[in-house]
Amino acid sequence: MSLLVVGSIAYDSIQTDSGSVKNALGGSAIHFSAASSFFAPTRIVGVVGEDFQKDELKFLIERNVDISGIVTERGKTFRWSGRYHADMNERDTLRTELNVFEHFRPEIPDSYKDSEYLFLANINPELQLEVLEQVHKPAFAALDTMNFWIEGSRSELLAVLKRVDGVILNDTEAQQFSGEHNLAKAAKAIARHGPMIVVIKKGEHGSILYHNDSFFVLPAFLLKSVTDPTGAGDSFAGGFMGYLAQQKNLSNGTLRLAMAYGTCIASFCCEGFGTLRLAAMEKEDTAKRLAVFQKLVDFS
Repeated sequence: MSLLVVGSIAYDSIQTDSGSVKNALGGSAIHFSAASSFFAPTRIVGVVGEDFQKDELKFLIERNVDISGIVTERGKTFRWSGRYHADMNERDTLRTELNVFEHFRPEIPDSYKDSEYLFLANINPELQLEVLEQVHKPAFAALDTMNFWIEGSRSELLAVLKRVDGVILNDTEAQQFSGEHNLAKAAKAIARHGPMIVVIKKGEHGSILYHNDSFFVLPAFLLKSVTDPTGAGDSFAGGFMGYLAQQKNLSNGTLRLAMAYGTCIASFCCEGFGTLRLAAMEKEDTAKRLAVFQKLVDFS
């Protein structure tokens, strides 16, 4: 049930109404694996600079995450800084320094090529295709994308969508890609390009699953306060993919529970800056929150 994630590793500087943090460990691959590691052995492919402190990954190693696919290049690690507005749905990017990530070309180690589950985090779709060429027929592959690639690399994105089984993206990205404002129509339009599973994230308003011409809708977990939503989407994807890898099936019940686990872990992510809350979690915390979440959504 090995799970491979290919994505960014970063240092984030974040400002919210709850406070601020500088150079917090982040990036899509880190948030994803911090979540997926509760369910399945996870492998990371990514790039860092000479300034990266690998001892910060100790908590991942302790959770059976294989970091041997992280390469160190000459230069600095990818850095991002942003400021969130009061409602947390809006943020301003203050600075983006791609550094070594700018020329990242994923090379999958031979020991990773047999990965059964694959998640292509938000990177250039050309690179996502290159990864698919290197991995030996995963049982399930999914991707994330963003508005930049939807607008500027649509043909490449269409090519990779034909090769994956699932896609996870947010509501505005789904609308932009499909040209449909209605999310039900948007999900169906995306599925026509290849993926049999479409997950649309709606932030604090929950998520939608489309599979086999049917829909499943979940609210977000109700939090009394949010410290920092950075990485919540990647944490959701990690919980979702990790549970699928653990269960090794795509039944309706498994997919719905994967959505619920992803939602719960994303809520933990929002309770601390960067990956601090995810790093402090225990596996039992996920089960306890799932039980609370079930009570919140039960209307029997």
